[in-house]
Amino acid sequence: MASDGFAGISPTDPLAPGPLLTLAGDGLEVEIAPEAGGRIARIRCDGIEQLVGHGDHDSVAAISWGSYPMVPWCGRIRDGRFVFDGQAYELPRNLGGHAIHGVGYLLPWRVSEHSARHAVLELALPADARWPFGGEARQKIAIEGRRLTLELSVTAGARAMPVTLGWHPWFRKPERLEFRPEAMYPRDAGNITLSPPGGLRPGPWDDCFVNRVPVEIHRGGQRIVLDSACSDWVVYDEPAFATCVEPQTAPPDGFNLSPDCRLEPGQTRTVMYTMEWDL
Repeated sequence: MASDGFAGISPTDPLAPGPLLTLAGDGLEVEIAPEAGGRIARIRCDGIEQLVGHGDHDSVAAISWGSYPMVPWCGRIRDGRFVFDGQAYELPRNLGGHAIHGVGYLLPWRVSEHSARHAVLELALPADARWPFGGEARQKIAIEGRRLTLELSVTAGARAMPVTLGWHPWFRKPERLEFRPEAMYPRDAGNITLSPPGGLRPGPWDDCFVNRVPVEIHRGGQRIVLDSACSDWVVYDEPAFATCVEPQTAPPDGFNLSPDCRLEPGQTRTVMYTMEWDL
């Protein structure tokens, strides 16, 4: 059952993959679950599993498996509340008293293109209590050599709207993470990001960083180079079985912290995330 008044499934409810689309080439195999939030359910490189899958480590909750898009906001919105164009809004509080990770990962996406190496998925964002602004979201997932390219965009509808975008991949625990951030956002006792960013603290982390260089994951003799033009990255490495490396266009609680999250009617914002495997 949904919780805290959230219309539909909640982040902690079980979410099965449903029918899968497969992309394959150059040693990469990607399985996409359109009905399970448009997420990538599985990535294999040379037969080695890369993601925490549905059912691994009891990871069946909607929030805790695969790699999913965060849209139209990333991370937590404090108490689900923000002000936009002088009007106060309150989103359903669906995890720990806050609104988390948008609505895209909880909704089925429509497949508009699918070939052996790419897929395009689309989602009409709700215009109701879950998200009052509407708009359209689009993903393109493509294999290019040994690189997986993820492209995520949102287009505003007839009214202006705030938006932050990002991804939440649950990587199987690496042996080593090479991560060289410039700064780190503080967070309060409620696990909500604060501004401005400051000095670095040792992990384990569930934190947002200012980062402008690629991140590397080393596991099973493979190196994965993660890259994005996003300068805000969340790293969540507290679980013993997983590390999440999440580029996003603003820090968590971005609607309250970031001045650059506005889309005018009809305007589109697009971001990319690449994962490249190197032997």
